Amino acid sequence: MFRDQYLDYAELNTQLSAWAQVHPDFVTLSTLGTSAEGRTIPLLTIGRDPQRQRPAVWIDGNMHAIEVCGSSVALALAEDIIAIYLGKDEAGGKPLPSHMADAIRNTLFYVVPRISPDGAEAILKTGRYMRSSPINDRVNQSHARWEASDVDGDGLMTYMRQQDPQGELVELRGDDGVALQPPVLVPRLPEDSGPFYKLYPEGHIANFDGQRIPDPHFLSDNLYDFNRNFAHQWKPEPEQIGAGHYPGSAPETRAVMDFAGQHPNIMVWLNLHTFGGVLIRPLGDKPDNKMDQTDLAMYKQVEAWMSEHTGYATVSGFHEFLYEPEKPLHGDLCDWAYHQRGCLAYVVELWDLFAQLGIARKKPFVDHYTQLERKDFLALAKMDRELNQGRIFKAWRKVQHPQLGEVEVGGFDGRVGISNPPYAKLAETCAAQSAAFLRVASLLPQISIEVVRIEPLGDAMTRLELRLVNSGYLGSYGLSSAKSLPHSEPMRLTIEGDNYKAVAPAEAVIDLGHLDGWGTGLHRTSIFIPWTRGSVGEKKVALVVHGTGPLHLKVGSCRVGWYSLVVSIDAGYSTAKA
Repeated sequence: MFRDQYLDYAELNTQLSAWAQVHPDFVTLSTLGTSAEGRTIPLLTIGRDPQRQRPAVWIDGNMHAIEVCGSSVALALAEDIIAIYLGKDEAGGKPLPSHMADAIRNTLFYVVPRISPDGAEAILKTGRYMRSSPINDRVNQSHARWEASDVDGDGLMTYMRQQDPQGELVELRGDDGVALQPPVLVPRLPEDSGPFYKLYPEGHIANFDGQRIPDPHFLSDNLYDFNRNFAHQWKPEPEQIGAGHYPGSAPETRAVMDFAGQHPNIMVWLNLHTFGGVLIRPLGDKPDNKMDQTDLAMYKQVEAWMSEHTGYATVSGFHEFLYEPEKPLHGDLCDWAYHQRGCLAYVVELWDLFAQLGIARKKPFVDHYTQLERKDFLALAKMDRELNQGRIFKAWRKVQHPQLGEVEVGGFDGRVGISNPPYAKLAETCAAQSAAFLRVASLLPQISIEVVRIEPLGDAMTRLELRLVNSGYLGSYGLSSAKSLPHSEPMRLTIEGDNYKAVAPAEAVIDLGHLDGWGTGLHRTSIFIPWTRGSVGEKKVALVVHGTGPLHLKVGSCRVGWYSLVVSIDAGYSTAKA
């Protein structure tokens, strides 16, 4: 269903439960936390032996209430990952090289398809707009403001328009000079003759003085923008609209941060939004020349796959996605995951509406959302008729508003066709994202340990040579910039149990440091400097131990997980298993 329509809370949980029931050996359904209105936030873990810590990938969607396509794509990714675990080497219907599929089968996936279950449910069932959550627990509520309510009694809360000579909107006319039907409202131009309209959210004005109509605001009756409530460079209002009371003050965002804090093994983070058809990468607060250049090269590899499989542009958050120039966003999830969790993290704005309308690429990309011409609205109306079954533009209905007098209700519904792709485009959107992202998910470090040699020295003394290898793309620390983070601890080797004593070195715990991956990102070598690096992805360790019987070793870190080896020593022969 989720590739054809948008699922409500019950339907989403039914799908997740079905996977967990059918594939109990490698699919686990649990709860990330509880929303403000008491709904559980489902967490799907994909991977055999999920309690065994190892490099992991995080996927989340629908942190903004209306952006329900993020849930659909998260579910599609989960379904494709499950298929790979079952032996199908493809992603989004496209062949996936077998070694990449094997890497995915060795990876843990944490999938949270809906961070905002309260907001999404309200959007899907009532149409009421909110940024993330219906909650408004501000202490300052005595001012005049718009509050959503069902004015005409049809069960939905959409929009109201009212004729006004000072109105900023006018009905769009076609090439024949006749207004489109159903009407399409566009910004007024000086040569327009009217009638003119004001557009308001369907609802009423709290603390109305009977005269002044307050400006509508997307947070007028809801407090949070979840994507401003994370701990990286958080700023309070009015410095950052939607920030909430403090970092993690929303139970939903706090649940995400709590889980990530307990899972340092998360190395790749996908944050799914709508709309725009663009991948937004770090940095969000600085230009690219201030970024770790190895990180930047890694993102260029991601960009190549994104371009190949989706056609989406890839942009720097700082260079092309600031709503106000030189004014970075604060409390952003992607920046938090990159800077504080050391993840290869990025945002995808799903559904390339602009390409669908034939709009040429703009720089900065954020200008797509504001610099629309009337021909673009004509294209949108055409797309709505031909592809979207008229879900956006509808007839207006006259009703009597208790505060404003006669208004018209309805007329516009951007849930399907603008904020989310038409149903006819949903499966295509899911498949393209899976083809691109599951290649990214295969880049995690792959640690292995082997016993190279055992040499008996007499008197219960034994010399062992171990070889530790990272055959993955990323280093054991994740991204280059993550090396300094406390949870990117170096790997260590520990001799466990009472049967053996370390002789050389004398310590039972040996610091092994980090192992680089083989990947250096895109365009990091050239014909002018053709050589590569040395043995940066492997390390050999020699031990002398005293004792008899099985030798227990543990190798790893909290970042890459732990690998326990039992070495059986018998006349120079050994077996070891991680």
